[in-house]
Amino acid sequence: MSSNTPARLTLIVPELLWPEPADQMAYAGLERATAAGWLLARSPLDHGPRRSFEAALAAAFGLDDPALAGFRRRGESAAPMPQADQRWLCADPVHLRFHHERIVLADAGAFALEIDEAEAMVDDLNREFAEVGEFHAATARRWYLRLKQPVSHRSQPLSAVAGRRVDGELPAEEAALSRWLNEVQMFLHLHPVNERRQRQGQPAINSLWLWGDGSQQTPPQGRFDRVWCASDSSPLAAGLAQAAGCPVGTDLPEPEQLIEHARRGERQLLVLDTLLAPVLYENSEEWNQAWHQLDRQWFATVRTQLGKAFSTVDLLAPTIFGELRWHFSGGERWKFWSGSRDLGALARQLAGPEIAAR
Repeated sequence: MSSNTPARLTLIVPELLWPEPADQMAYAGLERATAAGWLLARSPLDHGPRRSFEAALAAAFGLDDPALAGFRRRGESAAPMPQADQRWLCADPVHLRFHHERIVLADAGAFALEIDEAEAMVDDLNREFAEVGEFHAATARRWYLRLKQPVSHRSQPLSAVAGRRVDGELPAEEAALSRWLNEVQMFLHLHPVNERRQRQGQPAINSLWLWGDGSQQTPPQGRFDRVWCASDSSPLAAGLAQAAGCPVGTDLPEPEQLIEHARRGERQLLVLDTLLAPVLYENSEEWNQAWHQLDRQWFATVRTQLGKAFSTVDLLAPTIFGELRWHFSGGERWKFWSGSRDLGALARQLAGPEIAAR
């Protein structure tokens, strides 16, 4: 690719803003001049409706409501390539608990689950429910179900429901699937792994979160020349890139590598999802530390290279306040009068006076 080709960088950063604007620990230091604040002050915000990180990621590849489970399965480093005629669901292990007369879901990222525990439960699920499909545990936290018969089941990705109320999330029209899931829950309740976990005071794996169904689509080629993501946390991004025929780095690059590929004129996508887990598991201190690390390593790189290695930069941030988008071009680096954006103030503005005052 010619080095004269304009180099475009796209950043996807889920949960760029902490969901509680009044949380002083989360926003500590973000009111001062930061590289991210410098960038956000130089471009108008395009504020879209709220959607999940997974849906926003698929949209970046030109897809609308695709079957995400197959793409995530494809991106697992140790998983065989899914066949085109196979129907998959993500079947992630979760712990459901009652809280104030509501059912609240905790995914396996909120507590310890070992791979040998996961494999033991998956093996027994396959023996008990062979007529439904075949379960696979790619990791302790990420399980899959290859369905024998296609079932339409549209539900939110796990990232959109973890830590939240899930009453009524299962589509009412899927009565057969609902009955089957009740059987799975009863089976898991009596499983030896869960009996041992409960004796040790650990949360039981008492249900599965089924998601990732959608229309069968193939990502168009040519949107990106290279995709960077951390495969241990973003197999969906890796799977989408592979399906689009795009080289994918399953380890995040050093900033110098990003700049080197930009100087070749490559259009790169960089998926930075380190803020997602602290929001899901309500750890504002960890979120603040991860945010400052992103600012030092990545936003500072974009600031210094905007108009140099990067001709344009697009920032996409799915948050609880909606999908936030900014577009930066080289000329904006000369807007000396723009100052720096206060991230906490931005969150309060987007939340509205009632929420921000809590």
